[in-house]
Amino acid sequence: MSTSVELKQRDNLFIHPWDDIVKLGGNQRTLLNKGEGVYVYDSEGNRLLDAPAGMWCVNIGHGREEMAQAIYDQVMALTYVSPWSMTTGPAAQFAADIVEQSPGDLNHVFFTTGGSTAVDSALRFMQFYNNMRGKRDKKHIIAQKRGYHGSTYLSGTVSGKERDKSNLDVVEGMVHHIEAPHPLYKPAGQSDADFLDACVANLENMIAEVGADKCAIFVAEPILASGGVIVPPEGYHQRCLEVCRKNDMLYLSDEVVTAFGRLGHCFASEAVFGIVPDIITTAKGLTSGYVPMGAFLVSDRLIQEIKERGGDSAVFSNGFTYSGHPVAAAAGIKNLEIMQREKLFEQVQETGPYLQQQLQALRDIPIVTDVRGLGLMGVVECELQQGGDDLDMDAELGSRIDRHCQSLGLIVRPLINMCVLSPPLTITKAQIDEMVSMLRQGILLAMEDIANEKAAIGEEHHHPSPAA
Repeated sequence: MSTSVELKQRDNLFIHPWDDIVKLGGNQRTLLNKGEGVYVYDSEGNRLLDAPAGMWCVNIGHGREEMAQAIYDQVMALTYVSPWSMTTGPAAQFAADIVEQSPGDLNHVFFTTGGSTAVDSALRFMQFYNNMRGKRDKKHIIAQKRGYHGSTYLSGTVSGKERDKSNLDVVEGMVHHIEAPHPLYKPAGQSDADFLDACVANLENMIAEVGADKCAIFVAEPILASGGVIVPPEGYHQRCLEVCRKNDMLYLSDEVVTAFGRLGHCFASEAVFGIVPDIITTAKGLTSGYVPMGAFLVSDRLIQEIKERGGDSAVFSNGFTYSGHPVAAAAGIKNLEIMQREKLFEQVQETGPYLQQQLQALRDIPIVTDVRGLGLMGVVECELQQGGDDLDMDAELGSRIDRHCQSLGLIVRPLINMCVLSPPLTITKAQIDEMVSMLRQGILLAMEDIANEKAAIGEEHHHPSPAA
């Protein structure tokens, strides 16, 4: 049996997402080999609180035996069926279960392999829809800077994180990005109402610039997750939906992160933000990460219009070998059953505000420049020099905090200088206290490191060596 040292070295044969190819061969990632509830265990036996829930996804927590049993039962009953010509009970039932939870008239589900392919497929459906309407030039996409929507060619283009595109190609001329509605950057002295107006005007101005006859869809996360847990001003999504309606544009709510309980509801678009979009994308919490799966939900209005214009046939020639995979669907059915039986959505409605309250207490740390979030999504942003723009310094600070937190028993997800927290929905208030306490210690230890290094440098300058 391979040792952890051997496995860590072999891991360099695995090109991870966002891997630095220059460093390939020298990586020594933490090797995890067990999970239970909100905790995971590394190869050395250390217990770590999984604050990111994997990557926003292990919503029901690790190590669920009944989930393993449901997956096993389906594997033994039927492993796979081609979704082109046949169906399975789990796929059909899971589609019905999702529709039962969906807002408004979003009563049809297209299954994919994950979040990226859900967004990609939804955008292709928009193209298909407008082609069927005879509006072949109405294909332009408006999205937000800092938004993340996936890493396929099209979904990667729609994502608004510029550093992710520095060495990759994108679809040229089709996607246009507007500023994210980030309250942290509201101009001094500007009222909340004026800030909201300005954010909505960004969308209106981009439509005017590109041309309403060409703009087809607005893509927005309810909360910009990977962009830094950016919570928009109240009313933003409602106002943007109105703008889309006036300009014959679709509204895609990317709920890959926020759906399935992260904000205390199965879907957040209507329950939290008061909108019924035309399309919703989802993944991650859809199966709580136990088996890969994604989906997009689409409005009956769009389906009906395609039917009316399609004549004898209107084939949406898009899909995947594993669309509606029966094992993934069985996992999804069990996942939602657990969430409903254990009232996890209702639990998040209590623990979410508590997490936000506890995180706000970290503002007394000098290098903490912002704390924000909603539900079981939160971020603590740190800077050594407030208002500075030193990317390397920010990344080093985030890395130090991450290392100290892990040594204390906490996994955080460092996004440069931002500590992201999105724990399993099963987390208790006592575990939230434990998580926030370790994060506090990790930040303070990183501060102490930097202070000691500055003092050492100052000492060297004060007492130069004889050789100098």
